[in-house]
Amino acid sequence: MQYFDAIGRRKTSVARVRLTPGTGKRLINNLQMNKYLNRETLEMIVEQPLQIVNLSDKIDLKVNVVGGGLAGQAGAIRH
Repeated sequence: MQYFDAIGRRKTSVARVRLTPGTGKRLINNLQMNKYLNRETLEMIVEQPLQIVNLSDKIDLKVNVVGGGLAGQAGAIRH
């Protein structure tokens, strides 16, 4: 299985992201994205790069993120 790993940082947040081919699943710290972020605007921040390249429903994200608040973490995942 092919995958891509990346690290994103914003403020004091650090996100380790794994992108794999899939159906659009989003796991952040082993929780579904909507349960972890709790705000639609933060979900939009995370989704925007994938929507720009039309891959939202073709890529799964598995993320481990630490530090900062939820907005900083969403920005780190986006990077």
